Amino acid sequence: MHRRIMAPGALAAASLMLAIPASAASHSPGAPGIGDPYYPAYGNGGYDVSHYDLRLKYQPATDELAGTATLLAKTTQDLSRFNLDFLLDVSEVRVNGAKASFATSGEHELEITPAKPLAKGTAVTVVVRYRGVPSWKEAYGFNAWLRTADGGVAAGEPEGAWWWFPSNDHPRDKATFDVSVQVPDSTQFISNGTLQSTSSRAGWTRYNWRSNKPQATYLATFAAGRFDVTTGTSESGIPVINAYSKDLGDTAGAARASIERTGEIADWLTEYFGPYPYNALGGYVPNTPSVGYALETQTRPFYSPRQFASGSNVSVVVHELAHQWYGDDVSVKDWKDIWVNEGFARYAQWLWSEHEGEGTAQEIADYVYASHPADDPFWAVKPGDPGPENQFHIAVYDRGALTLQALRNEIGDEAFFAILKGWPQKYAYGNASVADFQRYAEEVSGKPLAALFDTWLFQPSKPGAPAAHSASIARSATDPVQPKSWKKIAATNGVHDHGHEGEH
Repeated sequence: MHRRIMAPGALAAASLMLAIPASAASHSPGAPGIGDPYYPAYGNGGYDVSHYDLRLKYQPATDELAGTATLLAKTTQDLSRFNLDFLLDVSEVRVNGAKASFATSGEHELEITPAKPLAKGTAVTVVVRYRGVPSWKEAYGFNAWLRTADGGVAAGEPEGAWWWFPSNDHPRDKATFDVSVQVPDSTQFISNGTLQSTSSRAGWTRYNWRSNKPQATYLATFAAGRFDVTTGTSESGIPVINAYSKDLGDTAGAARASIERTGEIADWLTEYFGPYPYNALGGYVPNTPSVGYALETQTRPFYSPRQFASGSNVSVVVHELAHQWYGDDVSVKDWKDIWVNEGFARYAQWLWSEHEGEGTAQEIADYVYASHPADDPFWAVKPGDPGPENQFHIAVYDRGALTLQALRNEIGDEAFFAILKGWPQKYAYGNASVADFQRYAEEVSGKPLAALFDTWLFQPSKPGAPAAHSASIARSATDPVQPKSWKKIAATNGVHDHGHEGEH
């Protein structure tokens, strides 16, 4: 916010300049976006958050959410002002204990001006008091909050945090979380990580959840409703908490038959991706009939009941659990790097098909290549940089996984599986790009791979027969038979289709 100050005469202007402390002159506002080319207004510059403490109260009957968010951060520049991404109504902001002024701007920005400018490298505690009805708030023409008959859910990609807590909303700024939410006794509250404690008083119960490893803001989840909760432990010793809406109707059995295998599938994935990166597992299915997607909310994926409309769907559980390594543990640097999430989660489904004896990864790759003719728009999407309008296009998934099979054939199983296991360890709890993956694959395999990645990830056309032959894709002269697992895999095609891509 720039104000023009009119002062009569040069003397008054000079006096005004002298009144500004010299130390403040070098301080400047943090950028209103973190610098992601797909979403220029998402995230913010000038600081880095290390921890979110959210202490909230939610009334399912009215969808009203109120409480306090405390952010622990450190400045990355001399800062006069900074932004948080947020939509609800703020009543007070404090920075390092002192009241700060605040205003809203743009579609989803909360601008905060501390009482005193902040020097680079300063530890900062930001306290935001707020309330509001998330289902009433829109930005860019959409609302990412999922209102249910018995409460509300936040589970959205690439954004979802704005509707329930103020944040630096970009995967590049990961943090740990304590999420404490009070709900009426008849309601449960589900979030990420481990349930530290519950306490009840005067008709209300408070649930205290903790995520003790860095977590991207879009992976933080809020789920208040009436749930049947199951608990257990995976064979490898990880606690499992699953939750199912009490009003799932006919899909309840199929949902349970799928998600109750979470521990088994996570243990199986460790064979390919290395040790499970967190101290909690699970999944939840609220009654959200208006959406059909699933999301890899950290440690406890969100599943729409529509994922189980035709019966059990273990393949979607494989997909979301694979993201715990590829997407959650190692997150994108920018949203254009989405292939490093989705291509790998899809490939995990192909590996599961192989494990189940329903079609090998090679057979599925051959089928994907052959079933899309050269003029199919499928090939016009570049998984390595698909554009925001195609971020969750099926090509990012299927052509993305096809790229991995081409890589596997090029470098051999030993190097390929060493890469799959080594990548989550090399970039653990951090961020990485498609270019980083190419460099890592070249380093591990000892082979130049630029041409392969360019052909399969970055060309807006179907790789020709010589390239396919070189990568051992669809070498047979006959059309490949549809693998037995294909319908199960295709049933997850809308897994991240939120319906508003391209609108912002």
